[in-house]
Amino acid sequence: MSLTVHHYFAYGSNMNPGRVRQRKMSFESADSGHLFDYSLRFNKRSLKYPGAAAANVMAVAKGVTEGVVYRLVDPLQIEMMDPYEGYPVRYTRIALPIVTSAGIVDAWVYIANKDHVTEGLAPARWYLNHLLA
Repeated sequence: MSLTVHHYFAYGSNMNPGRVRQRKMSFESADSGHLFDYSLRFNKRSLKYPGAAAANVMAVAKGVTEGVVYRLVDPLQIEMMDPYEGYPVRYTRIALPIVTSAGIVDAWVYIANKDHVTEGLAPARWYLNHLLA
């Protein structure tokens, strides 16, 4: 895997391009993508809203997570998202292969750190609205 990663895979509220722009991350394009062997979970404890969950992906054999792949204007643009994702404390960021209509690309994916995960939580309505935008 290349050390220079030009893509970001969003599976939660950042699937909404407007939200990504508000967070000052510049991208050239947005396309659908699939992350294989990972499943979407709402188990990352919300920092702002106690008792609510944010999206997370967990390694699960034969799992598939659908999301949006952003091609970044510059590979360093991913650092604009780090503070919003709580990297490196609440989420870690790793490059994983994402299947797109144009082929496979390496993309940054945020995965919640285990000490910030709690099962049995549900996302807040405002959070779900971003996923449905």
